[in-house]
Amino acid sequence: MSLSGVPPPNDNIESKDEKYYDPEGDALKPDLTQPVDDPFGNEANAEIKYKTLKWWQCGFFMIAESVSLGVLSLPSTLEAIGLAPSVVIIVGLGVIATYTGYTIAQFRAAHPHIHNLADAGEILMGPFGRELFGLGQILFSIFIMGSHILTFRDMMNTVTEHGTCSIVFSIVGLVICLVLSLPRTIKNLTYVSFASFVSILSAVIITMIGVAVQAKPDRTVEITTETNLYHAFKGVTEIVFAYCAHVAFFGLLAEMEKPEDFPKAVVMLQGFEVALYVTASVVIYYYVGNGVASPAFGSAGPVLKKVAYGIAIPTIVGAGVVNGHVGLKYIYVRIFRHTDKMHKRDWVGLGSWLAIGLGCWIIAWIISEAIPTFNDLLSLISSLFASWFSFGLGGIYWLHLNWGKYFSSPSKFILAIINALIAGIGATICGLGLYVSGKAIHDHAGGSAFTCANTV
Repeated sequence: MSLSGVPPPNDNIESKDEKYYDPEGDALKPDLTQPVDDPFGNEANAEIKYKTLKWWQCGFFMIAESVSLGVLSLPSTLEAIGLAPSVVIIVGLGVIATYTGYTIAQFRAAHPHIHNLADAGEILMGPFGRELFGLGQILFSIFIMGSHILTFRDMMNTVTEHGTCSIVFSIVGLVICLVLSLPRTIKNLTYVSFASFVSILSAVIITMIGVAVQAKPDRTVEITTETNLYHAFKGVTEIVFAYCAHVAFFGLLAEMEKPEDFPKAVVMLQGFEVALYVTASVVIYYYVGNGVASPAFGSAGPVLKKVAYGIAIPTIVGAGVVNGHVGLKYIYVRIFRHTDKMHKRDWVGLGSWLAIGLGCWIIAWIISEAIPTFNDLLSLISSLFASWFSFGLGGIYWLHLNWGKYFSSPSKFILAIINALIAGIGATICGLGLYVSGKAIHDHAGGSAFTCANTV
């Protein structure tokens, strides 16, 4: 029995009599009306084994997926809505994200065949939900992939002082990300995840030291500030985007050696995120004050800015690769589910993985270069999907699992209210996020596609 409330790997689920328990003490059994086999099946004699991921490897993968240069946009959020409200929102959303990560694990415990959001969508809304959630997952992944290609381009422009056409830099980033995406198992991306973790931590520390050394005595720091709905919620959407790892949680659970250890990985991720986000944003904003750059590398000075960007290369590339893997794996599993092709090193399996990777990375590159308002469009996609993937759906999963039992005990009733509120928070973030990102796209209309201009 698992104390975490998440059952052991699916291979051990053999009997309707075996019980698992959620925190309220109710039996949590797999839904035996659904297929109990996961998409990878029995891997005893497989050439390629997927269910090998340990919890700490899972934690590093999630950190690499979620924590990138976005952390360095948070100091400008403190300027937009004030230091105190920003810290409250960062911590509050971090706590909610931790809880929704746990409810995702509970939902998959009851439905062990889930590998991706499309599978979860089918349980909630039937065939329409499967296609809607699947489309959301792949769109979100491709736009994140595109954002990392653009970030790589801007980094190279900064380090080389615009040494060549920006399109050349973005193509180089595309090729590097594609090559690093070749491993088919998440475990084989552990080295990329760890390098990304060390990279972003080092870059943030260098930036904090740089701004502290250059701090001006006449800087202005606002504990609270007057603002409007547009600017305030634009800052909130940046915080929401910083907690976007949940899109990969089902896939990670499917490849874990012991899925019951998943809550440890969630705590590892959210603990690191909250600590880093609060520390970095407060320190950088405190020493720079109003006018802080976004990303904050720009406030560290011309030399340290280049140093920090250079050290951040592994996270710029690595975070794009691990986010891309989520989208690629969704397509790959959907095509070859319940076949032996996923476990073979033949030309069909390898060629298909390469073709999917090449196609998705090229689409991500084209979209990022062709749309002048790409960053605003990314914000639109994030508002539309991340608001639900990381927040709203966590509450809905719990409500679905406990349908008809909301009034069975006082604790159940309280949890029902909490999860309904979480679902409402997701809906609110989605609605206001769409307004903010839509207004930004309208205001920033224009610009050139496929330009060599330096955008830094």
